[in-house]
Amino acid sequence: MKRILGIGNALVDALYPLENEQILQGLGLQKGAMQLIDAARFEALRGSLSDAHCTKTTGGSACNTILALARLGASAGLVGRIGRDDNGRFFHDSFVAAGVEPHLMTADEPTGVASTFITPDGERTFGTFLGAAALMRAGDLASDWYKGYSYIYIEGYLVQNHALIARLVDEAHRAGLMVCLDLASYNIVEAERDFFAELLQKTDIVFANEEEAKAFAGCSAREALDMLAQTCRVAVVKVGAEGALAKSGADWAAVPAEPVSKVVDTTAAGDYFAAGFLYAHATGRPLADCLAAGAKLAAEVIRVVGTRLTDDVWQQLRHAVCHE
Repeated sequence: MKRILGIGNALVDALYPLENEQILQGLGLQKGAMQLIDAARFEALRGSLSDAHCTKTTGGSACNTILALARLGASAGLVGRIGRDDNGRFFHDSFVAAGVEPHLMTADEPTGVASTFITPDGERTFGTFLGAAALMRAGDLASDWYKGYSYIYIEGYLVQNHALIARLVDEAHRAGLMVCLDLASYNIVEAERDFFAELLQKTDIVFANEEEAKAFAGCSAREALDMLAQTCRVAVVKVGAEGALAKSGADWAAVPAEPVSKVVDTTAAGDYFAAGFLYAHATGRPLADCLAAGAKLAAEVIRVVGTRLTDDVWQQLRHAVCHE
């Protein structure tokens, strides 16, 4: 199959299940959003939660997608920046163990941490300290990293670094890669709408959820899908429990969401959806099959806290996605 390279914020997720939503107000965080925090606020946040139960996993939107692709058996690589600390070593070793080709730069700054708060309804809210991840610059990109890859998957959280994204997209196109972009979060789309509009002109595959699509297009999911498909080769809009839609030229497809008895945590649902979709797309499947593969992965990851699926579940997913 075609190889997939990802680039994003290399983070460690610190997962905190919450008993109620009021705690978010006390922390000054907007439910359902990703909010960047500085080092001082990160330390204050960590101090206030020192007695709370916390689970640590690798994180970062594109990083989640690449790790899931590798667990499916895809040949994948990752570009990011980590610190020279325990979290950085944990991150690096996790990806190497999964078979991902690492292009992980290091910095004296600590590895970034996404403090992830999970409310009883399974929705997640992020207070993200980027740390070393924020130090990626356009000049850090090496042209030989693109060799052998057919796709590059970019997380939308990086768009605030305009120079990095502009160079990345131009170099990827020159190297013959398809550019795939996830819109990241509705508040990021609202803040960077003009830059997203420019970036989508150079994007081959775009992923958005319903809120992100509305924030960009100002219309319903189906109307936003049509609008995005006029610019990108493939447009995908996820509509939560109702499933997902995709359009490519005159080709259109929709699939329902996989049934899940209990949603535990929606962390990385979109990231895992993208992994399933891209795996199927890289093996030449039609749009409906790509959507179905994405739905299968998303359904499994929302059954657990964080992104850590058992080996048995991955074996079932490989059988379902790779051989259907």
